[in-house]
Amino acid sequence: MALSKKQYAEIKLHLDSCKNPLFFFDDDQDGLCAFLLFYRYKKEGHGIVVKTSPKIENLVLNKINEYRPDKVFILDVAATDYEFLERVKVPVVWVDHHGQSKIENAYYYNPRISKPKDNQPTSFMCYNAVKQDLWIAALGCVADWFIPKFLNEFNKEYPDLIENYKNPGDIIYNSKLGKLIRIFSFILKGQHKEVMKSVKILTRIKNPYDILNCGTPEGKHVYNRYLEVNRVYEPILKDALKTIKNTKEKLAVYAYKDDKSAFTSDISNEALYRFPEKIIVIAREKNDEMKCSLRSSRINLIPIIEKSLAGLSGFGGGHENACGLNIKKGDFDEFLRRLNETI
Repeated sequence: MALSKKQYAEIKLHLDSCKNPLFFFDDDQDGLCAFLLFYRYKKEGHGIVVKTSPKIENLVLNKINEYRPDKVFILDVAATDYEFLERVKVPVVWVDHHGQSKIENAYYYNPRISKPKDNQPTSFMCYNAVKQDLWIAALGCVADWFIPKFLNEFNKEYPDLIENYKNPGDIIYNSKLGKLIRIFSFILKGQHKEVMKSVKILTRIKNPYDILNCGTPEGKHVYNRYLEVNRVYEPILKDALKTIKNTKEKLAVYAYKDDKSAFTSDISNEALYRFPEKIIVIAREKNDEMKCSLRSSRINLIPIIEKSLAGLSGFGGGHENACGLNIKKGDFDEFLRRLNETI
């Protein structure tokens, strides 16, 4: 493990030594599971999902003023603008696995500082700090395409949730744990109020079967929310996979228009699993922007995106093989032209 036992003990001490923590977490399964692991351990504080961009904005200060926490935790958020930290008057604990830059004015934990290629999910680190809720930790890690060492322990406790697998994609798209992974993704879609209602329910769910088998009213609510979103998702996914399958070029692009539902990450992940030889771009048109997810199993996307964005109105980043991108609609075709040339 890239973080030391001492660092995990420090993280746990940060949790133990506060009374009113405020948690900001990324709007994917890894970020959600990281928050759940900490909140279910601490049983105090408030959680805020960060949906605006891959960085913490100064608007976050409004929530700090509202809740008046004695400590702030930032989980699985890749940020490039740290100026707001100077205005936060309480300790900030930042646990992340994007990039490898050191952050001032915060207690910063990132495995890439010591091992630049180490991509352990945030939920993996959070679990190693609190050592509880194994099923949530396994879900967050596998959703982030990472097989943790404790998955064998998970299999013994929940033997029916995972079948034979060779890689994370086999679990995500061919198992009951994979269905839970999609459920956790889909409850993060839609209006903030509805999202946070489902998140609050997850802080109280006792085990995965409460959701999968609708074993409790709370679990049934989460499952029904998943079904509601899935009815919108499935037709878009079907059309995207058909388009990508029929694309003869190495770069496969699928764009759709939707003001409400952000599915680019979900679609791009499944598209890459089905067509690993392709470089995938899934773009959602919203207002005057194209909000994109890019995937590749073969190349480092980050420098290619940076080169292709030069002089255009947009920004992007993330992991080497999985990136997000926002770009003005008028610059999208030029970005694709450059991207195609570069690859």
